[in-house]
Parts: sequence; C-alpha cells; structure tokens
Amino acid sequence: MNRKLLVPAMLLGVVAPALAGCGGSGSGGDKSGKPIVVGTTDSIKLTKENPSPLDPATSYDSATWNVFYNTFQMLLRYPRSGTNPEPDAAEKCRFTDLVGQVYECTLRKGLTFSNGHALTAEDVKFSVDRMLKINSDNGPASLISGVSTVQVRDENTVVFRLKAPDSTFPLKLATPAAAILDSQVYPADKPYDGFKIVGSGPYTLDDFKQDDKAVFTKNANYQGTLKLNNSKVELRMFTSADTMEAELKKGTVDVATRTMRPDQINRLLKAGDGEDVKLTEAAGTEARYLFFDTTDPAVRPKAVRQAVAQILDRQALTRDVFQRTADPLYSPVPVGITGHANSFFKTYGDPDVGKAKALLHAAGIDHKVAFDYWYRKDLAGSSNKEEAEAIKAQLDASGLFDVTLKSEEWNVFLTEVKKHKYAAYALSWLPDFPDPDNYIAPFFDKGNFLKLPYQSDVIQRQVIPQTRQQSQRSATISDFETAQKIIAQDVPMLPLWQGKQYIAARSDITGVEWALNSSTTTQFWELGRGVTS
Repeated sequence: MNRKLLVPAMLLGVVAPALAGCGGSGSGGDKSGKPIVVGTTDSIKLTKENPSPLDPATSYDSATWNVFYNTFQMLLRYPRSGTNPEPDAAEKCRFTDLVGQVYECTLRKGLTFSNGHALTAEDVKFSVDRMLKINSDNGPASLISGVSTVQVRDENTVVFRLKAPDSTFPLKLATPAAAILDSQVYPADKPYDGFKIVGSGPYTLDDFKQDDKAVFTKNANYQGTLKLNNSKVELRMFTSADTMEAELKKGTVDVATRTMRPDQINRLLKAGDGEDVKLTEAAGTEARYLFFDTTDPAVRPKAVRQAVAQILDRQALTRDVFQRTADPLYSPVPVGITGHANSFFKTYGDPDVGKAKALLHAAGIDHKVAFDYWYRKDLAGSSNKEEAEAIKAQLDASGLFDVTLKSEEWNVFLTEVKKHKYAAYALSWLPDFPDPDNYIAPFFDKGNFLKLPYQSDVIQRQVIPQTRQQSQRSATISDFETAQKIIAQDVPMLPLWQGKQYIAARSDITGVEWALNSSTTTQFWELGRGVTS
C-alpha cells in the first residue's frame, strides 16, 4: 500500500511513521552489503564562482545540507519524533544563566574525525568562529550570528556567550551552520575547495562525481547516537526526473526523493498494492514565497504589492500547476507551525481584480505596472517555469500588470537577489529548524539571509528579540501573529504555497517512514534492506 501520513512533519522533526503500513522501521540493518541507491534531481556544482560547494561555510541549500547532515556531526541533533534537539557530539548541553544568554556543552569523550584526528572543544570553537569569520554571502552564518564569543573551558567543554537571549539557539546548533570541522584540515579564514569532506558524522564521503554520483560509507569512527541500518549509500544525481523514475522502477535505484513532478507523484500515489514501488506522502513545511525588492521603482509603491496580493489565486496555482501536491499558503509561517496565522487571507480575502484596481487608483497609479519576475531555472522535476507562467497569466489577465518572465541558474540567481537586481522573484524555503522564528528572522531580521531592503522596526526590535526570550514557544504566538499581520499589510513577501513531502522506494527498502526530516533531508542511516523486526 502507498503510505499517506497526515501529521505535520515540522511538529515531529521528521516524517511521522504510519502506524499501520508496509514493512518495519528499518531497525534491523542491511545484511546484504549492497549499497542503498538514492536518486535525486538536486545538483551540486563546482564552478569558478563556487569552488567550495561542500564547505558548510559557503553552502546553504537543500542539496548540500543533504550531504552535510550525513557526514558532519553537530553538538545536537533532532530525534525521530519531537522538536527538542538531543545530544550527538555533545554528552549534554544547557543554558547556565537565567536569561538564556550563556549556553554550555560538554562533549562525549574520545570523539574522533573520520581521519582519526581527535575532536575536542577547540574544534567546536574553531568551527563556529570560522563560520562567522568567513561570513559567506551564500552561507548560513546568519543563523549563528547571535554568538558573541565561544570559550573553551577544557578539552570537552565549550561555552557560547550570546549577544542577546535566544531560546532558539539549541535548535540552531543542530543544523550544519554549527557543523564541527577538523581544525587541522579546514583553513580558518577561507573556504575549503573541492568535493572533499572531513567530518565526524555517520558517513564518510568516499567519492563525488559532479552530475553523476556520490558514494557514502559508514564512518567507523562515528561515536554519536545514531544507529546505521546500512553500511553504504550511493547518491545518484539525475538531470531528468523521468529517468530517475524509470531507474527506480527497474530497480537500479532504491529510493527517489527531491524532486518529482506533480504528475509523477500522482501516478505513484495511484499505484496498486502489486507494484514494486511505494510512495510515502506526508504533510510538509516547505514554503514557497514571492519576494519583492521594495527599492525597485516598479514595485516600490506599497499599493502595487498589495494589488498583486489581491489578485493572486493560490487555489488555481496549486490545482493547475501542482495538481494538489502542494497546498495554498496565506501566511509566512506555514500550517502546523506554532503561531501560524492566515494573515494574507484575513487582509485580502478571495482574489478580486476590482479591489486591486481600487488600491492602485487610490495610490494614483492608473497605468499598467510593468516589472520583471525572476525564477530559478528548472531543476529536473521542478515546476518553476510553469508556476511563473501561471502567475504572469493571472496578473496580466487583470489588465493591471505587464509581467516579463526571466530565469537564471541558482548560484547567479542568489547572488543577484542579494545585489537587489530583481524587482520580484520566487524562492522556496525549507526550514532549518522547527520554530516560527525560522520563517521570519531569515528574511526580516537585521543582516537577513537575502539582504532584503525592507525593514520593520516592530519585527526587528520587538517580535524577534521578545520571542527569543520565551523558552515556552506557545507564549510567542501573539508576537508572531503581529509579525505576519505587518508582512501582509506591507507585502515585502507574498506566500504562495506549502509543499508536501514525498519519498518513493522499492518495496524491500525499510525505514522510509523515518528517512525524511522536516527540511526534506534524506537521513541515509534510516534506510535498510529487507524485512525488519
């Protein structure tokens, strides 16, 4: 049977298991010695502009983090279920003050990197200091920018002193922004070039061929809390989602993840019990947004952005383009996350061209508004182009807009976004950690990831600092609702849809229910082969 799991993944940290489904949890291990072959249409490219694609300091996307989670170790990690990080490289971690500004971790004794070098508190300090020093435009340094100093108390104890109280800091330590690097291998002030990794995580990266495959082997030196259900994983990178599906059905690929087209997903969902390939579906927390550069003359007037929000038909978008493999999203914080509020629906209601025209007229805009709309060039399996065409069609059909579509490769796309070269563009966001903060701060805090020119004093000086002082996250709901209301009124961002999670696997593969975490990272260690108990 195909599995359809309805629990929001972010609430659990990983895809929740079906209580009555197919196979076991993957706890028995793979006795065959045959590698688990995982297919993906994500790509990781080494270019002149990006010579260090596998350095945690320079890469902040789903494809590279998929590699990092499986090869690097963090002090903390997310459990199979629940949203509270648990120790991994650490033996224990805790805030040592009353306000949440000093955080101490004690490492497990005897930790080593895959090359045999000892892993100590000095390496933890080195890794965080390095991330902040390199501060790459395309890296995740903004996630841990709240760190003031890192102190080493002894060989196994590290103390983080924060610039301000931050109850979400443990969540950030469980991401590759805090991946622990070997200070004897990685340079302290510049990226580590090439397709090389030295970590202490569950796997070693033995081989990487761009646009072909990556080979991961069980790390004999790993001393964390994970149990590996296989000894080897081969990640196959496809330029065609159709080819990936064909190889899955042939049996040369065992598991297929990001990204499959909506028609492929629906075809696999309808497959009968006799099929050799099973598809697992779960509620997801990927969010797709339309961003505006509020300094661009075409979209600088708030009325222009509000008119777009008044016209956009998310129901038609998710029905016609995504064939209901995604759900309409009416707020920056997705459904299933603490503090979600349908702020855009409350503000604009159903699509209404008349109301959009009135907004523009009241602002003295009585001509068609022309602007360029940018999207990332399609990866195999994505619907970026079709989505952009549908949005253009909706806006142009109103008679109020004249939209020109343009596209660009990812690395250039992201660089140009941060240079404020695009009036409007679409971007998908996969959460770094399970908290509403991660849907607001990366875009609207000072020094935000996209370098958005839009500023809200209320969000920056009130919402973000106040919510980070709350260890009980339910106490943040009112503040996050305030932030979402402000964003709906000013429209620097327009939420489009919320993605579901899908993973397809051969019927003899176990642990599929646990394999995707909330960021759609494939947790290789959960996958096994054969019937388990």
